[in-house]
Amino acid sequence: MDIATRANTLIEALPFIKKFHNKTVVIKYGGSAMLSDDLNEAAINDIVMLKLVGVNAVLIHGGGPEITETLSKMGKQSRFVNGLRYTDDETMEVVQMALAGKINKDLVKLIETSGGRAVGLSGFDGSLLVSEQIPELGRVGEIKKVNAKIIHDVIAAGYIPVISTVSLDGEGGALNVNADEAAARISVALGATKLILLTDVCGIMRDQNDASSLISVVKLGEMQKLKDSGILSGGMIPKADCCATAVAGGVERAHIIDGRVKHSILIEILSEKGVGTMIIK
Repeated sequence: MDIATRANTLIEALPFIKKFHNKTVVIKYGGSAMLSDDLNEAAINDIVMLKLVGVNAVLIHGGGPEITETLSKMGKQSRFVNGLRYTDDETMEVVQMALAGKINKDLVKLIETSGGRAVGLSGFDGSLLVSEQIPELGRVGEIKKVNAKIIHDVIAAGYIPVISTVSLDGEGGALNVNADEAAARISVALGATKLILLTDVCGIMRDQNDASSLISVVKLGEMQKLKDSGILSGGMIPKADCCATAVAGGVERAHIIDGRVKHSILIEILSEKGVGTMIIK
C-alpha cells in the first residue's frame, strides 16, 4: 500500500472516529478467531485501537472449544440440547475454571501486551449477571438482571472490560449462560450504540454455500420471514435472535460478522463499506 492510499484510509476512518467517540460498542468474541494466534492478535489489536481513539469497547467472550477439549481430557463427553451445552455440576466447574479463569485472563494479558488496559470480569463480580436456572439444561441460566454499574465504572477508569459469561442464580450458585445472549443483554443495559457478534461465517446468507448471497441489512420485521423461508436456520437463529433482542432493547445496530477475516471489527466500525449482516429496527 503506497503512502497516498494509507492516508486516504485514515481519512476515511475520521468521520467514524468522530461518530463513535465516547460511544459504547459491545463485541462478542469467540469461535475461530480464538483458536488462531493471528486472528486472535488482529481482533485484540482492533479492540485496543478502538479504545485509543475514544470508543468504549466492551469484550464479551465465550470459550466452547476449550471447555469441550478440557472435558474430553477428563474422559467426559460434551452434551448439547438445542445447541446449548448441558451443564452438570462437574461441567460447571470446568466452565467456571476455563471462562472466568484461563481464557479471561489470557485475553486481559493479550490486551495489556498490545498496548491497552483491561480488567477481567465474570458474571459473579458485583452480581454483574443474575440468571434463572433452566432445569432441562442442568446448570444453565437465562439472564434476568444485568448490573451495568460495574462495567460503567471500569470504562470510566479507562479500562477495557473483558467479561466471561458465568452467572449467579440469585442464591449464590453458579450458572453457565450463552455468550451471545449475555452480549445482547449487556449491550442493552449499557445503552450501547452497537453490538457485534464475531462468527465463523460471513453473516446471514440466502444460500449457506454461497458467500455472494450475503444479506447486508435485515430489519426486525423481516426476521420471521427469513426463518419461515429457511434462509435463517440452525445456529444462525439464536445469533439473529440475540441481535434482535439488542435492537429491540434500544441498541442502534447489531452486526453478525466473520471473525475469520483479519481486522473485521475495524472494517465494520471505521469504514463506509462495513462487513457482514447488519440488523436494524
